Amino acid sequence: MVEFPHKPPKGMYYEQTEFKRNVTAIWVHYKRRFDYNNGDSVRCIWGFYNSKTKSYHAPINSSTVGSVVDINRTTPYSAMQLNLNPLELAFL
Repeated sequence: MVEFPHKPPKGMYYEQTEFKRNVTAIWVHYKRRFDYNNGDSVRCIWGFYNSKTKSYHAPINSSTVGSVVDINRTTPYSAMQLNLNPLELAFL
């Protein structure tokens, strides 16, 4: 189990599953149920954790590990980094 630094947003929780031998997939689960998937829970990939290098990775998709990210620049919703120009950064 990875010691994860983020707290889940309201109405959500995190799940960790083994992706590869030394890589853990971190999922964000929504507690709401939806009709389109027969009432099953909805989940999105947050990112990946490599226990060998002790680094977090952004997802390219749910089955592909992306580049290393700084955990301090991630959000509780995703490890994907925002690609903002300087003007957009000024409004954060």
